Amino acid sequence: MRRREFLGVLGGAASVWPLTARAQQREQMRRIGILLPAAADDRQAQTFVGAFLQALGLLGWSVGRNVRIDIRWAGANADEIRRHAAELVALAPDVILAQGNTAVRLLLQASRTVPIVFPIAGDPVGAGLVDSLARPGGNATGFMNFEFSLSGKWLELLKQIVPGVTRVAVLRDPALGSGTSQFAAIQAVAPSLRVEVNPVGVRDATEIERALAAFAHAPDGGLIVTGGGSQQLHRDLIVALAARHKLPAVYFERYFVAAGGLSYGPDLDEQFRGAASYVDRILKGEKPADLPVQAPTKYELVINLKTAKALGLTIPPSVLARADEVIE
Repeated sequence: MRRREFLGVLGGAASVWPLTARAQQREQMRRIGILLPAAADDRQAQTFVGAFLQALGLLGWSVGRNVRIDIRWAGANADEIRRHAAELVALAPDVILAQGNTAVRLLLQASRTVPIVFPIAGDPVGAGLVDSLARPGGNATGFMNFEFSLSGKWLELLKQIVPGVTRVAVLRDPALGSGTSQFAAIQAVAPSLRVEVNPVGVRDATEIERALAAFAHAPDGGLIVTGGGSQQLHRDLIVALAARHKLPAVYFERYFVAAGGLSYGPDLDEQFRGAASYVDRILKGEKPADLPVQAPTKYELVINLKTAKALGLTIPPSVLARADEVIE
């Protein structure tokens, strides 16, 4: 090659190199779908999303710079969840964050290839979401709500706070395997505590209101609200009914307690932060099948003293000493 031709080629290459370098430096835009069985104005669901996005930001993901977020607020209606699941899958996201068994199940019906991370799910093996906790095997993984043995502790706590309680209404969703399992764990410890437990369905507001009104006609009653999407949807009604019928109550999560009662359960904000770490790992090349389903590592006991006083209850010092948070 002649010297003049070589210099021409070199000059042309030099003009291309900066463009190539800039292209390499520009980060690839990734896409994350979020499917929530909640209304867009649900404050608790917004808190969950905020915890997830904050954790994602700490891992280097910035909305608009290297990641795009598509959120679908689906409520608790299965048909709405199914429709939004199909919409998200059609967008071909790199990963979808989905809360709860129903949302994950319907996403799995829509796609067996798009990675799915659940921050909250009850009995993911029994529900058919994963093959096993250690080796999920498919395109979904994430975090369990709790181990079912925890459910028995709710009854023990209620008995410690109200020793005279002899009857307990247990709100659970019979359509969910986790709802049945939670009730079974409570039922197993009931005889040793001399407590009769009564299952109450949560299909709709009318069923809940009618059942609790009938239950409250007899004395020495209490209430346990197990984990589930329908319980979250109707949480304001449930708290109001507990106050109206003067039922001492134990809930599965702290956001019920702000309005009254006591809760013992996992820190769900923390689980959404954990889900962000799994989304990060999937975006960096790992597969859901290889990421084990994790159980909660942190449980919180939260007590609302204002509600206790309104019901004429005195929280034992031993229970107060164990509390992670006391609302006065």
